[in-house]
Amino acid sequence: MSDLALAAFAAETGAHVVREPKELRFARFRRAFDTGAFLASLSEQGLRFVGRSEAGFPPLLRELHDPPPGLFLRGAGEVELLGRPAVAIVGARACSSYGGQVARLLGRELAAAGLVVVSGLARGVDGEAHRGALEAGGATVAVLGCGVDRDYPAAHASLARGICEHGLVVSEYAPGVEPAPWRFPARNRIIAGLAAASVIVEARERSGALITADFALEAGREVFAVPGEITSSLSAGTNALLRLGATPLTRVSDVLEPLGLEQARGEAPELGEHARMVLAALEEEPAGADDLGRVTGLDAAPLATALAELELAGAAAESDGLYRGVRPPE
Repeated sequence: MSDLALAAFAAETGAHVVREPKELRFARFRRAFDTGAFLASLSEQGLRFVGRSEAGFPPLLRELHDPPPGLFLRGAGEVELLGRPAVAIVGARACSSYGGQVARLLGRELAAAGLVVVSGLARGVDGEAHRGALEAGGATVAVLGCGVDRDYPAAHASLARGICEHGLVVSEYAPGVEPAPWRFPARNRIIAGLAAASVIVEARERSGALITADFALEAGREVFAVPGEITSSLSAGTNALLRLGATPLTRVSDVLEPLGLEQARGEAPELGEHARMVLAALEEEPAGADDLGRVTGLDAAPLATALAELELAGAAAESDGLYRGVRPPE
């Protein structure tokens, strides 16, 4: 299995390998490589491998100009999960509370609609997107920038276990490979490659999430950006994406409609305290932002956050400067 030999060679040399090297060192490695023993070792660790040349390798990932030799898999999810319709949700590690709420809501609603939620297990937006998908009982895939046997960051070990119960933790890197700064941009191409669309929730000007967006655009995939406050550095990257032509994401249906899906109907969305206050005011009558501020006592920034949260959840809609509560269909 040449795909596995390439992946094993990359692990041994610490190099980024996507094509067969012409060097003598690889030729010697390949002659000595014991495929059966390596696969047996993976199995003992509860791990699997799907090679680029195998039928089970995700077709969207194969479309990249530099797909990995294969993916190492950890978790109870079947390999077919990687070929299901998926959306990537990524963003700032040090996200705002609003960014975290939006990521979690998107993860929950997109998973409930039947999409696989793909992210990078990082702190902040990534972790919240995974948690939202798990709350919906949906499927989520975490892509690592280190060996598949590691939980990185270690603080997300419990989250990784939750993902593994029904989904997958994947990596192009074999067990034992240490995380390194250059591996994470490479990881981001896999996040984008697995998904039909990528959502950037919050991102600074030089955020790794923007690298994911670049890979998605390069592959001809849809990129959505959540608009943010113009005064916030956490929104500088997403607002720049919007200026460059990314699709604004103001409600969950913005993602679902191009994919031919509808938002799942069921229990009311979980909302923050301020969003609940605003929704209660809108149940009385439609109102503008100024009136809502007076009724709720909220300042401009928390009010804007609450309104955005309600719109994303499909619980409120704006028209001609007036906000109205949206009742879910019976």
